[in-house]
Amino acid sequence: METKLEIVKNWLPRYTGMPLEKFGDYILITNFKDYVDKFSERFSAEIYGEGRAMQAATNKDGLTIINYGMGSPNAATIMDLLVAVNPKGVLFLGKCGGLKGSSEIGNFILPIGAIRGDGTSNDYFPPEVPALPSFKLHKFVSDIIVEKKSDYRTGVIFTTNRRVWEHDTKFLERLKNTTAIGVDMETATVFTVGHFNEIARGALLLVTDVPVTPDGVKTEASDKAVTQEWVDLHLEIGIKAMTEIGKSGEEIKHFKY
Repeated sequence: METKLEIVKNWLPRYTGMPLEKFGDYILITNFKDYVDKFSERFSAEIYGEGRAMQAATNKDGLTIINYGMGSPNAATIMDLLVAVNPKGVLFLGKCGGLKGSSEIGNFILPIGAIRGDGTSNDYFPPEVPALPSFKLHKFVSDIIVEKKSDYRTGVIFTTNRRVWEHDTKFLERLKNTTAIGVDMETATVFTVGHFNEIARGALLLVTDVPVTPDGVKTEASDKAVTQEWVDLHLEIGIKAMTEIGKSGEEIKHFKY
């Protein structure tokens, strides 16, 4: 295998266990296996990749969901592998920590951009290239959130490779100085690698904790409570938005500069 396309056409089924022809034109990506399980139960869709690095399922409308794992290297991997099927749009359903009083637990965030603190994205573009979503895709997501009589915040997400930082006052001060509304480990990578691969991409993030205070740090119990209360709506918005884009036939163009 000499070309990137040859490699990813071999590796996407290798990582997910799903044949290339089973992938839809529109794709949800997430860090959580339970999202794939819920999707499968709702649509009676077969789950591929049990026991592999990633799990995937596709419904009868041609919408695919993939659990790719946690962190920016995995986010870059899936956004590279998806070149194999040339998707028309990819929406990341992720979770994040809220950094502002307005970004409370249970809020949704539609990021207008992300700060590239991940490191991984530097292998694709120099640091001065911003990490941005495809705003037309976000418009569809916004419309569905409003239709569901829910609400969302907009702002910038800080993406870091570092998972355990909540105790570090210097890192917390750094986050504060960025004016970011939330912090996660994938959004900037999804946006940057999507841009590199000319894939229309977006993110809808669920605030699951407010880690700027000791009492706000996520625990197993708090994460379970958030999952029970808001994950179904999170997934539903993603499904409806990407399905509506597909039915509309509206093209989300990637502009290469």
